[in-house]
Amino acid sequence: MKSKTVFYCTECGNEFPRWTGQCTACGSWNTVVEQPAVQKTGSKSEALKAGIRRIPKLLSELDSEEELRFSTGIDELDRVLGGGAVKGSLVLFGGAPGVGKSTLLLQICEHICETQSVLYVTGEESEHQLKMRAERLGVRNGTLLVLSETNMDDILSAIEDVKPDTLIIDSIQTLYSPELTSGAGSVAQVKECTNALMKIAKTYGVTVFVIGHVNKEGAIAGPKVLEHMVDCVLYFEGISTANHRILHSAKNRFGSTNEIGVFEMDDSGLHSVPNPSEMLLFGRPEKTSGTCVSCIMEGSRPILAEIQALLTPTSFNVPRRTSNGIDYNRAMLLLAVIEKRGGLRISSCDAYINVIGGLSIDETSADLATVLAIVSSFIDKPIPDDLVAFGEVGLTGEIRSVQQIEQRLNEIKKLGFTKCIIPLQRKRMPAIPDGLKIYEVKTIREAFSLLFDK
Repeated sequence: MKSKTVFYCTECGNEFPRWTGQCTACGSWNTVVEQPAVQKTGSKSEALKAGIRRIPKLLSELDSEEELRFSTGIDELDRVLGGGAVKGSLVLFGGAPGVGKSTLLLQICEHICETQSVLYVTGEESEHQLKMRAERLGVRNGTLLVLSETNMDDILSAIEDVKPDTLIIDSIQTLYSPELTSGAGSVAQVKECTNALMKIAKTYGVTVFVIGHVNKEGAIAGPKVLEHMVDCVLYFEGISTANHRILHSAKNRFGSTNEIGVFEMDDSGLHSVPNPSEMLLFGRPEKTSGTCVSCIMEGSRPILAEIQALLTPTSFNVPRRTSNGIDYNRAMLLLAVIEKRGGLRISSCDAYINVIGGLSIDETSADLATVLAIVSSFIDKPIPDDLVAFGEVGLTGEIRSVQQIEQRLNEIKKLGFTKCIIPLQRKRMPAIPDGLKIYEVKTIREAFSLLFDK
């Protein structure tokens, strides 16, 4: 007898009775795949829920527990999570292979095990392999519980037996439910296993950390609905051959999604970088054209980032344009503004723009520094090494103000810079740190005259 199958959209998880080229729910093309239909006969997750009856409560009757959040022992991770992990939450970690997802979660066990019981479930390595890695990272807490298993029913039974406060799953793509005939990592399996973990987190208040693999596009593998089911989605970024990593939040029900965490990787694992600006500016060339420092805000944290530009004449009809760390369309807009409003003929040059350290700048406060780096490279005249610039550039060449200027100026002074170009302040001038000289400019031509007409 032929088994019944259904079709899922890998982007949104919507089901279809037959294959179709476009998902009618999310509009994605070629994302519908065939999977065996789910046939349930009563799962362990439902058995765990048996006997628990919830009744509606008034919002005013609910207690706001002070111990709702707890520290993971790693300051940068606590910052991205919004001040620490939340009890009963489901957190999904994503990132490229070798970026440090398993390393980070194993390291937090050293601190969490001091006050809570932790169960580490690994489907990718044996218990002995996990112990070897823990010894290399200096994780020697004897109360950490370890389970090497991929069968979801056996995992749920182990959870019922040990009743952990924190559960770590490495990784969700290796788990499978025997009730489904599809293989581990399929859309149906990932969705079913995550749903079981979500019920455990919400019903028993267990904090669940889940590692998820990413596909070739950089998104977490599995149905898009997976990210809607969890409370927090964290992405680890960085080149595996580099020594630093950036952790940012794509979704967080209990905090801001603008915060980032910076880590440094060495033989003993990941270490928090309390001052990312100093790390990102290390090795900056002196008295060199085509480089300018800007101050951007990542959540509540000001970060100094070095923006470099290289312009070279081209003999081709169409010049080459490349940007890394800054949105390509934004970079093309700034190049057009420089030529039209700044009066510089850069349309005959190849343009390469790069943000040092692997940062991806989304806010527009880096516009002014980007423009100054481009012009500095074009005329081959360096910008003073002790100068920082920030401000938004408009299409008419005007420089507009940005938010949190006072925090930016304090960070600039702390890193030893003595000069700063900012937009003209039409209201109250923020407090200026001692020893920091401020230049207010209204247009990009004023900024050019200030730096290059000497």
